[in-house]
Amino acid sequence: MSKLTKEAKGRECQVRLPCCNHNPETTVLAHYRLAGTCGVGMKPNDLQGAWACSSCHDEIDRRTRNHEHEFVRLAHAEGVLRTINILAKEEKIKL
Repeated sequence: MSKLTKEAKGRECQVRLPCCNHNPETTVLAHYRLAGTCGVGMKPNDLQGAWACSSCHDEIDRRTRNHEHEFVRLAHAEGVLRTINILAKEEKIKL
């Protein structure tokens, strides 16, 4: 588990879908899948991750399908940007 993955524990969900459970105890780093950055045997960089509660993570990974796929992708991408912003402010990463 990387340092950035560990940072997700106990954090507020940054994806914020309508189904969000707002429970920091369930928050994990949810990687954004982007062509060219992941695939068979290739995991996305941890900077391509958003802190997501278990409900939002289920939507991202399509275990549930309560929202349109493009809406979920946009919320996830925005969550990645919010997560990076927090990590930068806390000086956990350098930009």
